Amino acid sequence: MKRSATAFLLLALPALAAAAFAQTSPPPAPSGTPAPNPAQTPAPTSAPIPAAAPAASPDAKALGRSATAQFYARELDPLWERFSKNMKNGFKAKDQLRAFREQVEAQAGTETAVVDEAASLQGEFAVYVRTARFSKVPVPVIVQWAFNAQGEIDGFYVKPQATEAMSRYLDYQTKTPLRLPFDGEWTVFWGGRTLAQNYNAATRDQRFAYDILIFKNGLSHSGDGTSLEQFYAFGQPILAPGAGTVVEAVDGLPDNPPGVMDREHPPGNHVILDHGNGEFSLLAHLQKGSLRVKKGDAVQAGAPLGLCGNSGNTSEPHLHYHLQTSGAFGQGDGLPAQFLHYVANGGDVERGEPVKGELVRNAPPAPPPPPKKP
Repeated sequence: MKRSATAFLLLALPALAAAAFAQTSPPPAPSGTPAPNPAQTPAPTSAPIPAAAPAASPDAKALGRSATAQFYARELDPLWERFSKNMKNGFKAKDQLRAFREQVEAQAGTETAVVDEAASLQGEFAVYVRTARFSKVPVPVIVQWAFNAQGEIDGFYVKPQATEAMSRYLDYQTKTPLRLPFDGEWTVFWGGRTLAQNYNAATRDQRFAYDILIFKNGLSHSGDGTSLEQFYAFGQPILAPGAGTVVEAVDGLPDNPPGVMDREHPPGNHVILDHGNGEFSLLAHLQKGSLRVKKGDAVQAGAPLGLCGNSGNTSEPHLHYHLQTSGAFGQGDGLPAQFLHYVANGGDVERGEPVKGELVRNAPPAPPPPPKKP
């Protein structure tokens, strides 16, 4: 989950990635109990990346360089024709692409040097990442393109190079006995403590957040991915990760078509649980009309909360989860969420924090001890 800001809108991967580009001061040191851009309103995001990325696509670098050159040269008509249907839906109109191009130059200036280039396969996308210096900003800027199997542009953003948010909770031990908030096997899209593992790590309140979805045969959906029902995570039950009281339950927001994001309501339909010990769980992007709880309800670990949906600032059905110190979205500090008794990539984990690319599921309950002999 990221925040929408007042500068550089990032047009995101259909596989979950949106945010905003803004020059901001570093987040203040956490107070009392742990995403940059304090002027923003948090907004969930992500994009599937396997545990061990395959070798770089031979075409991604050439495709990315040509797309960047067209964007810089304002050759936006041919660039628009390279956009996928999802990307065109995201921009709404070619004029918005033109406006975005002018916004980039107005705020960042022009590119003065390329610091680094990288190309890789990330899930179903060939991704080109360009790190460059620009004339008007002191920090490096990331220009990223994602291409689908047909070579169409399926993701694009421009943003300042981020750093992990400050946190006083790096050594924090979760108090609440947490279980994974779903049944079955899911893939951690974003998760971990570094930006390489977790896009959310740049955000103070989402410093240790997770974005999780379901993959089958390397894809998060069947068919062409143009309808929500084709996504494997859509409609899957989302469960309480631990015992607590519902302090916020928002329902009624629509599920976005794939590739379309609601930046006005970043978490979409969501539930916040107060675990009674200074820890609060937030579960976001739930399906419209699916919530099974209301404010004030007491729930036990594993109780159904709602269904996985695509509401809020997300372009693909997935679950955004994070633990925080506040009962309100976008406030407080993020806390490490250590889950108990789960399986990651086939190995048993008694207590741990899932990381990007891991296939995770709850471990089966331990069998009862044998009866004592008389």
